[in-house]
Amino acid sequence: MSEFDFVVLGGGSAGYAAARTAHELGLSVAVVDGADELGGLCILRGCMPSKTLIQSANRALSIRRAGEFGLRAHGFEVHPEEIRDRKRELIDDFAGYRQGQLADGRFELIRGYGQYLSPTQIIVNQREGGERIIEAKTSIIATGSKVSEVPIEGLAELGYWTSDDILDTDTLPQSIIVLGGGAIALEMAHYLEGVGRDVFVIQRSDQLLSGSDRDVAKALEGALNEREKMDVFTATKIVRAESADGGLKKLVFEHKGELCEIVAEEILYALGREPATAKLDLVQANIETDRGYVKTQPDQQTSQPNIFAAGDVCGPLEVVHIAIEQGEAAAYNAARYLGKVDGRIKTMDYRLKLFGVFTEPQVAQVGMTENEAIDKGIETVVATYPFDDHGKSMTMGETHGFVKLIGDKHTGEILGGSVVGPEATELIHEIVVAMHFHAKAADLMTIPHYHPTLSEIWTYPAEDIADLVEEAK
Repeated sequence: MSEFDFVVLGGGSAGYAAARTAHELGLSVAVVDGADELGGLCILRGCMPSKTLIQSANRALSIRRAGEFGLRAHGFEVHPEEIRDRKRELIDDFAGYRQGQLADGRFELIRGYGQYLSPTQIIVNQREGGERIIEAKTSIIATGSKVSEVPIEGLAELGYWTSDDILDTDTLPQSIIVLGGGAIALEMAHYLEGVGRDVFVIQRSDQLLSGSDRDVAKALEGALNEREKMDVFTATKIVRAESADGGLKKLVFEHKGELCEIVAEEILYALGREPATAKLDLVQANIETDRGYVKTQPDQQTSQPNIFAAGDVCGPLEVVHIAIEQGEAAAYNAARYLGKVDGRIKTMDYRLKLFGVFTEPQVAQVGMTENEAIDKGIETVVATYPFDDHGKSMTMGETHGFVKLIGDKHTGEILGGSVVGPEATELIHEIVVAMHFHAKAADLMTIPHYHPTLSEIWTYPAEDIADLVEEAK
């Protein structure tokens, strides 16, 4: 039986970060991963491939809007197979690099699926056949997530696509119904509409991006509904899916008290993801879960002191940079548990939590939302400024949306920021830096910003918040 100081279940972003950190701290490490391809969700089927496709959509939108800028584009064509091939080339490069890192000898790579026999024993069903039992002084669960299953009458029998299908197809349906209003659903909807497909978005809750403030969500919904080939429906109840004439697919749903029907060539199921823990037999290790998520402490420790978790299996945010930070913290704390280091426990701080959606317009936010501040009883001041009154965005023809700052009413410290608009996922980092240094709105207001730039738009709500804080004194 092989024994390791630290066993990593899952070789994605969180798992690799944990393995690398544990090795650097002097632990003997094994990485267990049975996926067909090594690399993890972000590289293979998430962040990187989706953004590659979205770049094609963004350029297609620019071509479609050429007339606004006194230009004419003729003979415009979309070749999904070439978009797919470009994506494959890039992802093969990214994945190959990660696969090389996992197999470079720093840790033992075991190709198979791990299952707990006890808090310190794991049996691996190996891809090449046979079983192997390994002893784990400590371990980390970093097996990621999978597409969630929400029963919809008739959908399984009718058939549907997931984002995995969109990311690797060489043909695209002319029309598609997108089920869901989260980041994955909206980014795929943006890609499809951008390359000229008719898209219908069906969201069950009364707003898109359920965790965002309502004004942010509604601004995005309004912008998407103005798109020539996209219709967004919120506050719906899906009734059933069924076949329609001509080989098409029909979705029946309730909206505003009426029964509605939409017919399209395909249905994209994008109603979220759930932790991929079914094969782990967590009960044998007495690991507590909550709605399927592995319960963790701020140090990423589970209910078993020698077992940690990181990434999508534990949340609270399913984004890569947080998964990496969690994995690094977990590995350090595992080394501390084993007496290999004697520093202070590393804990996660989500004060600077980031979120971004690469639609058009983009959406991004950092820190507290207005709703979260209200729930925590924090007295705040809030200010916004629209892109349709901002010089640089007007010259770009990108006038949808606004920026929003949330400040402490008594100190003026910036507690959060949101953007709906051009380059939102880039613009938000100015507020991340400000919040990292606990800057006040008055500080941001006085920092020089070149004119004309998108980033100078932040100075306007910052000035408003500074004035409101002064008035409150």
